[in-house]
Amino acid sequence: MAPLTVDPVLLDPNQTNSSLSDVINESARHNEVNANTSKDQTMVLNMGPQHPSTHGVLRLLLEIDGETVIKCAPDIGYLHTGIEKTCEAKFYQQVVPLTDRIDYLCPMTNNLAYCLAVEKLIGMEIPERAEYLRVMLNELTRIQSHLVWLGTHALDLGALTMFLYCFREREELLRIFENVSGQRMMTSYFRVGGLALEPPIDFYAQVQAFLKMMPSKIDEYESLLSGNPIWIGRTKGVGHLTAEEAIALGVTGPPLRASGVDWDLRRDMPYSGYEKFQFKVPVSNDGDVWARYVVRLDEMRESIKIAQQALDGLPEGAIAADAPKIVLPEREKMKTQMESLIHHFKIVTEGFAVPAGQVYQAVESPRGEMGYYVVSDGTAKPYRVHMRNPSFATLQALETMCKGKLLADVVAVIGSIDIVLGEIDR
Repeated sequence: MAPLTVDPVLLDPNQTNSSLSDVINESARHNEVNANTSKDQTMVLNMGPQHPSTHGVLRLLLEIDGETVIKCAPDIGYLHTGIEKTCEAKFYQQVVPLTDRIDYLCPMTNNLAYCLAVEKLIGMEIPERAEYLRVMLNELTRIQSHLVWLGTHALDLGALTMFLYCFREREELLRIFENVSGQRMMTSYFRVGGLALEPPIDFYAQVQAFLKMMPSKIDEYESLLSGNPIWIGRTKGVGHLTAEEAIALGVTGPPLRASGVDWDLRRDMPYSGYEKFQFKVPVSNDGDVWARYVVRLDEMRESIKIAQQALDGLPEGAIAADAPKIVLPEREKMKTQMESLIHHFKIVTEGFAVPAGQVYQAVESPRGEMGYYVVSDGTAKPYRVHMRNPSFATLQALETMCKGKLLADVVAVIGSIDIVLGEIDR
């Protein structure tokens, strides 16, 4: 046994003899454990924030016993953007480009959630054509986001070529977004009251070509991964999350449905006309990394069906509401009609006032429930904008899924929950 030592700081002269004896005995036990370094030793390991598999600026504080994870504490805040506070200094319409940057893999989904919240405060209804186009673009955005997830997730687990295949198809979607909005990623295409512009003539043929091509590509992804013994070994039975745990931790989206909870806001709390579309909600009861992979593959297939329905049933009409004091006039009218010019000038320089009140609007993003809580004080700028982001809630389930698993499994679990740090550190 190592010689008995006592920390002098612990020797309080006011202590009784009994308490002093306890301190000495505890110190002796501490030294005995330290003397035998082969027993009960754990190591604290920092994973990230620069580690590629953390998918962004995330640090994980891992306590490991050999290769087994004992504790996992996410440390966030490295990417803080202050977007929620910035919204308070902008006109309502100027907030839309900020929402693009919350979750930069599904900017149009954020556009939609925010615009729906403001439209609900105003009491505005938008044309059916605009609703259909919003649904179509949101489902294409969902596919685009899932392609990035699958490519990077497979790359984390060693399937290198899958990354190239997924980004090959994603490039086609980015070309579609660029064609309709002028931007590949930060589209800012949605407006309070509808859409910014009528899509170009070749847009619909471009979308149809993608929807025709994509199902075979998803089959190709599945054939490459689902029968691969390495992929099966790295995903099946790893990162298990029960339905009860998922609900208690606030998990939504594919991770929730992969744990057996049949919940999708598009079907259960429909918005933007989703009640007019027929689609299935993929659900699995396995609750592991494999289940989240299968659910997202099936979601891409369902998104193709929804987008096809929106394309086939696209009604005629306007792409924005008839609200001259809120919606910017068409460029041609602004240049030829004095009244339209005045409306344009007033909206751009002064914004538009929104009736005082508060509202919460949630949509089903590729990562789960994306909610916008908007408070108006009756002026042209929001008093408060708060985003309920799915990645922030899902990240707290990481320890539950990783505890007792191997260190290498942490990489698989992080990829399976598909977090985006932009929305976590907003």
